[in-house]
Amino acid sequence: MKIILALCLPRDEQAIPVSRHLAVTAMAEIGVTEDCIHDIAVALSEACTNVLRHSGPGDEFEVSLDVDDNQCVIRVVDTGHGFDSESLGIGRADAAAEQGRGLELMRALVDKVKFVSKPEAGTVVYLEKVLEFESGSLADLQRPPPRA
Repeated sequence: MKIILALCLPRDEQAIPVSRHLAVTAMAEIGVTEDCIHDIAVALSEACTNVLRHSGPGDEFEVSLDVDDNQCVIRVVDTGHGFDSESLGIGRADAAAEQGRGLELMRALVDKVKFVSKPEAGTVVYLEKVLEFESGSLADLQRPPPRA
């Protein structure tokens, strides 16, 4: 089983709930657990919000969702000015801060967060999470039974 969604969205706040809704609906239809869906949805929202707040010029951004019977891989791509992605692992946001907690939240909710950024060429945010499925779901039915 494989689901691939690719979205090219306007750089507008209304694009965030659209991308989130499509991702949530696709995963719910194949039986991903609610907790897992919630984690991915929040991480996706944070990645999209970062595009709107920090990417610089550009009228559009891309979101792709690649789901199989093991994991979900999301790419959020902007065409902004890029940034030094190496510096993201150094500082941690203050828990009381109003802003700056999105990266920490993404890291807490998914299994892998990776940034590929090139000056004047934009940034790609990769989010990966191993999926958990409801018993009897479409994806669960395709898995081989455990060996005794």
